[in-house]
Amino acid sequence: MTVTVAIVGRPNVGKSTLFNRLVGRKIALVDDTPGVTRDRREAEGRIADLRFKVLDTAGYEDKTDGSLEDRMRQQTEIAIRDADVILFMIDARAGVMPLDERFAQVLRRAGKDVHLIANKAEGKAADPGLLEAYNLGFGEPVALSAEHGLGLSDLHAIVSKAVDAAAAKAEARAPSLDVMPEVDVDLPEDDGSTEDGPVKRWDPKRYLNVAIIGRPNAGKSTLINRMVGEDRLLTGPEAGITRDSILVPWEYEGRIINLVDTAGMRRKARIEQKLEKLAVSDSLRSIQYAEVVVLLLDAQIPFEKQDLTLADLVEREGRALVIAVNKWDTIEDKNAKLAELREQCERYLPQLKGIPLVTISGLQGRNIDKLMQAVFAIERKWNSHVSTARLNRWLSGMTESHPPPAVSGRRLKLRYMTQAKIRPPSFILFASRPEAVPNAYQRYLVNGLRDAFDMPGTPIRLWLRGGKNPFDKSDK
Repeated sequence: MTVTVAIVGRPNVGKSTLFNRLVGRKIALVDDTPGVTRDRREAEGRIADLRFKVLDTAGYEDKTDGSLEDRMRQQTEIAIRDADVILFMIDARAGVMPLDERFAQVLRRAGKDVHLIANKAEGKAADPGLLEAYNLGFGEPVALSAEHGLGLSDLHAIVSKAVDAAAAKAEARAPSLDVMPEVDVDLPEDDGSTEDGPVKRWDPKRYLNVAIIGRPNAGKSTLINRMVGEDRLLTGPEAGITRDSILVPWEYEGRIINLVDTAGMRRKARIEQKLEKLAVSDSLRSIQYAEVVVLLLDAQIPFEKQDLTLADLVEREGRALVIAVNKWDTIEDKNAKLAELREQCERYLPQLKGIPLVTISGLQGRNIDKLMQAVFAIERKWNSHVSTARLNRWLSGMTESHPPPAVSGRRLKLRYMTQAKIRPPSFILFASRPEAVPNAYQRYLVNGLRDAFDMPGTPIRLWLRGGKNPFDKSDK
């Protein structure tokens, strides 16, 4: 039986460190700076044989003024509402702080199963803080060191008890059924067909990882909130709110889409703080694990240098890319602006000729269906496979219409071509002198592949190899 465990507490007590320890991977950013975590993050945690959902939350701030800290507090309260078990974490070395006491009052009103966790409890310096923790009114604190993995056996007992209680409740709610006596009945043999023809068996669609990237304040979190239909991620006028890359599962047309919100990425020369460097590194990892990447542009200032750098990065990583122009509701002459955007896209991104461009408004939820249609279309092209026979007929036509040039007075001979893999489509071309094939001629072949086999906007890999066509006996 799965239970949800939320880790809560004031800033900088070690919540994300414990989250990473339970998940088994360093997926949450950790730094000495207070307030690193802002959005709530969820993942599968485990302790020995136990499996459960664990929530990492922002440090609790007692603010109700509509500020960023206030919005972070609201996200923490949502996690408390959704959790079955609350791990209330304090810093054993710092002792009980006034904010810990105010947060304890909030947790008592919540009426949840709360367990007090005294982190950083390694060594004698934590003894006074462990004694102070009794004053919070949650019984004996669990002495823990998230950094070193001490005290996890006590957490195992806490979560195990919650799992058993949840299983007992589920069994009590289950309706009792009268079991019919077994009767031998001769049934016709099921051959998998009906009067209308063969039965189409249900084929579950594979989940899809979609990363949303862009410069700070482009509207990435706002777009995801509108897509999933709830305020799942923190938003606001402040630039750079998102730090961690947050995965948000979303079901769209019967398919699970793993939306990944990323931190806004500025030019490398402008990044000075260590925390921003960590956030950008996390965003870059999200691109590597994504299948489709949506590059979000601001309609007022599109195709800035950083936007082009990000698009080139996605192409070099071999990921399918869709360009979404956000804040389209702020544009007055939409037809003229759209024509300008398409011209800029073709001019600035020739390596992704034909890339889909969609205009949206994340704030108003406009054209989200068109965005998803573009995502699914580019995914299909990213998974394209061309048979070897079709490839070599195409190659023959390309070389006849535009033969490869002579290099150092010797003609190049392109012998044979095959597709090595998909995601992205990757092809191997066997040539007499592969190192001598000019880059311009390689671009000619890549653009020809896009046009001939309907792969516009898709990264294409072309690898040149020496050797002979194994099927051409005259080439021996």
